[in-house]
Amino acid sequence: MIRQDDLGRAVEAVLFASEHPMTVDEIKAHVGAEADVRGALAGLEALYAGRGIELVRRGERWHFQTAADLAHLLRRDREESRKLSRAGIETLAIIAYHEPVTRAEIEAIRGVQISKGTIDVLMEAGWVRPAGRREVPGRPLTYATTAGFLSQFGLASRRDLPGIDDLKAAGLLDPVDLAFEAETSETVIEDE
Repeated sequence: MIRQDDLGRAVEAVLFASEHPMTVDEIKAHVGAEADVRGALAGLEALYAGRGIELVRRGERWHFQTAADLAHLLRRDREESRKLSRAGIETLAIIAYHEPVTRAEIEAIRGVQISKGTIDVLMEAGWVRPAGRREVPGRPLTYATTAGFLSQFGLASRRDLPGIDDLKAAGLLDPVDLAFEAETSETVIEDE
């Protein structure tokens, strides 16, 4: 049981950490069924009145919110997150594992032609960058991943990318690919 002196702080902490507005009963589940949660809420409501953060009641639920007169300070242009297409995911994986790599090499690995927009989306996300030109006829542009890619996926370096065994263990490989790999390795053994 929480002491009466600490009850206000405990209720404040529970509400602050909650992802959604909470009822008195939900708060009591954290601070104790015998606690005077309504009294603590009234005290907190008075304490936060007129401040940048307010304790508000919506129906039977309580939560903290930014003071209505200050909400304009927190409005920012939000970027709409776009879901990456399968082609985008495959292209990003090929670039990450084979960089620096040209568009032709990406298409050879994927087995299909990629649209220019696929690489553009990856570049706009800040995950892929041009990495120079290959010293071959036509001097094709090569692509590599960026520090933003490493940061987005929580990697210290490209060496932290999962290997084939890690992907198999996580169940992330397509069963068709695994069957094809097994058949290919059996054919090689028979030919020897």
